[in-house]
Amino acid sequence: MAVRSLTPAPSVRPLRKNLWLERMMAAIATLNLVLVLFDLTYVPWRDFWLRGKFQIPLTAITVKVPTPPQITRWYDPIKGIEPNRDTQAYLETVNDFKQIVSQSGLRSAEAQRELANLRQLSTEMIDSNPFALADKSGTLEKIKNRMRDRVYPDKPRKASARQAFNLFWSADYLSQNYQREMRWFDQNVGDLIRTNYYRSISESGDFTNNFALIDAPFVALFLLEFLARTFWLSRRYTGVSWLDAMVWRWYDILLFFPFGVLFSGWAWLRVIPTTIRLHQAQIINLKRVRDRSVEGFVGSISNELTEVVLLQTVDQMQAAIRRGDLSRVLAATSSTRIDINNVDEIAELTDLFINLTVQHVLPAIQPQLVALISQSVDTTLSQTPGYRALRGLPGVGQVPTRINDRIAENLLNSMNTALITLLQDDKLRDLVKQLIQTIGMSYQTGLKNHALSKEIQGLLIDLLEEFKLSYVQRPGNIPPENLLEEVRQLRSGESKLR
Repeated sequence: MAVRSLTPAPSVRPLRKNLWLERMMAAIATLNLVLVLFDLTYVPWRDFWLRGKFQIPLTAITVKVPTPPQITRWYDPIKGIEPNRDTQAYLETVNDFKQIVSQSGLRSAEAQRELANLRQLSTEMIDSNPFALADKSGTLEKIKNRMRDRVYPDKPRKASARQAFNLFWSADYLSQNYQREMRWFDQNVGDLIRTNYYRSISESGDFTNNFALIDAPFVALFLLEFLARTFWLSRRYTGVSWLDAMVWRWYDILLFFPFGVLFSGWAWLRVIPTTIRLHQAQIINLKRVRDRSVEGFVGSISNELTEVVLLQTVDQMQAAIRRGDLSRVLAATSSTRIDINNVDEIAELTDLFINLTVQHVLPAIQPQLVALISQSVDTTLSQTPGYRALRGLPGVGQVPTRINDRIAENLLNSMNTALITLLQDDKLRDLVKQLIQTIGMSYQTGLKNHALSKEIQGLLIDLLEEFKLSYVQRPGNIPPENLLEEVRQLRSGESKLR
């Protein structure tokens, strides 16, 4: 099977990474993401862009923020927003009333006709609710509450909104302080009425949204950049096709996916490739976030993953034993063995083991072996009556002990000499090799016994089952946080050692 290599192809000279190009594309992706987020939040936040102020939730505090002038005038057409005819007519009537009062006074006949007209329009606004189409019925309720609170400060909730509007748009009420009341209306009621709008519907049945016109240049740019980048990756790395490179950079697809036409509500997903590009351009550093995320994920599944891996391993070993794979492996003949380096590993391992034993092991344990062999000989001989009588003779008691020590030393020296001879004599090495092969063939012959093989298989399966019940299926007692802390301590220790 061919192994894919991710090393640069010899025929293609590796190109030096252009950091400035990465940063420029990251900046463009950030600009596009800002536009996407602005488009997604424009309709819910249109009141803020129109009025330049917002109210803190659950409080009566209003905060004014300077906003770009005329922003709603040029972006409303993108979202298909236009003034609502009913509420717009209401505000125009208020402006006409102001002009009449400034010209002919509050008590003039023209002013009285406009006041009657405003009372009728107020009743129609309350009954028809022109705010419902823009999903701003809450704004109408706020207007009604403010009007009741203004006109009936002592009992605002006992009066109806119609009564409050009818009283407000009367000459007797406005004559108390005309300028103050009209200023209050403009700031508290007219400002809210102005936020209402009508939004057109496209032929698809959805609200009009022309954001695709703004997004199209970015989509074209990122599509071309994606094709060029993935083609360059496929040429730079051997074993990587153009399609493989596209899969490699899958997250860039979100940058040129036409969210402006399809699934516009999911355009915020461009935050994924934008964040990755900012990290690759070294504008932000996500290494700590990535490490903490990986640690948290690994820690949360560490116990479960360990149990699953061990359980699967044990089950596969049991299945292999039931199929007789172990017997076939142990009974495999040397003719089926594949040689990859023209070296007899068994013979080489035997030589290394003997050399290690002669040069390091035996010299280190020789005093203990002498004492052990001497004690063994003395224990064996002490069981004979003659030896015990000899130990009891005066002046002769220590002689057998010295003889035993001499026997043990001679035995070890003979063993050492035999091992050295084995290392130097090719015939002896061949005999050892034949001995090992004979032992292996003897095991093969023994495993051909069906009853013995079945007994061994049964014992091994039971042993693995006991291991599985004792360790694999035992619930983990170590919290993931402790495991992660131990890993961090080990890494800290490694860094200090380095």
